[in-house]
Order: sequence, then structure tokens, then C-alpha cells
Amino acid sequence: MKEYLIGTGGWGYFQVPGLHPLVAYSRAFNFVEVNSTFYQLPSMKEVENWRKLVPSDFQFSVRAHRSITHDNKLQPKTKTFKALEKMKQTCRALKANIMHLQTPPSLKLDNASASNLDDLLTSADLGKIRIALEVRSARSSELVPELVRIMQDHAMIHCVDLARGEKPAYPSDTLYTRLFGKGSHNRYQPTDEELAEVDHEASSGNLEKAAMSFHFVRMYKDAARMKIYKATGKFPSITKSIGLHSLDETLSEDAHFPMTKQELIYSQGWKLFDMTKDRRMHASDLLTKLPERTYNNLNEVIEVLRPTAR
Repeated sequence: MKEYLIGTGGWGYFQVPGLHPLVAYSRAFNFVEVNSTFYQLPSMKEVENWRKLVPSDFQFSVRAHRSITHDNKLQPKTKTFKALEKMKQTCRALKANIMHLQTPPSLKLDNASASNLDDLLTSADLGKIRIALEVRSARSSELVPELVRIMQDHAMIHCVDLARGEKPAYPSDTLYTRLFGKGSHNRYQPTDEELAEVDHEASSGNLEKAAMSFHFVRMYKDAARMKIYKATGKFPSITKSIGLHSLDETLSEDAHFPMTKQELIYSQGWKLFDMTKDRRMHASDLLTKLPERTYNNLNEVIEVLRPTAR
């Protein structure tokens, strides 16, 4: 594979004292998905400055503005073309060759909608910019044949979430995956095994390029875990300790008491801790063993779990 890109959905929360967030981010990762363009169209001056802040080999992808997919529903009309033209300019200024289109669940991509998409892209003159289409209303097996044909005709990339076991509807030379995982929205932290499976899928086939955009709650840490795994073949520890001490360290970050067992599982269960040096587990794997009651502090939780963790 020529390119294996690991990044996240934005750099705004990547804070390092004394550095612009994008500068700091670009020293850690080689790729970013510009997520903010889905909500607001940036000025070209701002976009051009983003490109200047990063190394020449750093890569961007750009999320298309929601007016294209959600407001105008891919219909080939003046407002849609204007928004798409703005996105093309943004991609070109960033030297981004992938534009991400995400359809809303309310938009069913039937034959009529697929035809609109075909007309839109045929008239758009995207040049070397490729569309990564994420269809929120259907799994790969549920895409209508006409849509799949149009996607292939336009050399589109079928964007899926490998962390949820999704696979593209057809082979391509490029993989684009947005990783949210198995939790509610992005409330999830993938295990080592899940990340290894994502890497396996991303490394399979005859791909020339694989781009991963992490969107988990702890997207920077999880993307870093994947980067370390690719470099060393091993996943790093989550905490500085193991066992219940590691669980204590994980939950102490933001667990507020009193909480019931079910409240603990919901608010904290998605997090990982180091059960052993080489084994990460979800907090829910132990929290489900708690008796049904209200817990007044973290020490109480740990003491109740102590006999079950031996």
C-alpha cells in the first residue's frame, strides 16, 4: 500500500501550550478530516492558512457542507452547485483529494435520489477530487444496484465504519473509514482486538490508500494507539497501573457520585482500563458484576469489585 493515513475528525481539541492546535496535531498525525466544513463554510483565507500550518506531505480530507446533502438532498439545483463549488475550492486550497459526503438517515437513496446524485456529479467537474459517500440510511447490502453503479461510474469511495463491522459495497483502490464504534454515537473506546481487526480490514485487498478518521470520544488517544500499533506491532497501555488500580485511575477522571450500578455502566462502562500489562478491557466488564445498589464513592466500587477481580 502506498499510503496508510491515521487521523481524526478535526484538530480543535488538540491542545499543546504555545502551539496552534493544527500545528501541534500535524506533529502527531499525518492526516485530518476537516469536520467543521459540514456545519460552516470557511473563508478561503482561513483555509489557505490551514495548509500553510502543516508539512507538505500532510493530508486533508474535507466534509461537504450539510446544505448539499441535508438541505438540498443532492438535488442538482443552483444552491447545491454553489455549495459544491465552495467545497471544491476548499479541497483544492488544502490539496485534499477526498471530499466526504454524508447523507442523512431521512434521505433514502432510491433510484430517483441516485439519479440526482449522478446529475449533480456529472455537472460538477470535480477533477481529481474523489467523493467518499457515507449512506446513513442503509447498510452496504441494502444499497440499490443503481446507486452502486453510479458510485462506481464516478469512482466514488464507499465510506463505512470498520469499527462497526461495516464493509464497502464494492472493491476500490481507496478505503475511507470514519470510526465511531459500537457505542451510542461516538461514546466508545475500541479494544486492542477491535483496532487490530480494523487494521486487518484496512490492510487487506489491493488498496493503494487507506484513510482512517477516528471519531470516538477519545479520538486522539485511540488514533495514537493505532499509530503505535502500526509502528511497533503492540498496543500501548491505557493507564500507569494494572487491574483494579487501573480501573480506579480510569474512573477517577470524571465519575461523580452517588451513582447506581446502571448509571456507572452507562457513564463509565465504555472506557478501557489495563486488566493486565497486555490486556485491555472495558470498564463494563467489571462494573456489570456489581450488586444492584447506589454507590457513594469510587473506593466503595473498587472494594466491592475486589473479590471478583482476583
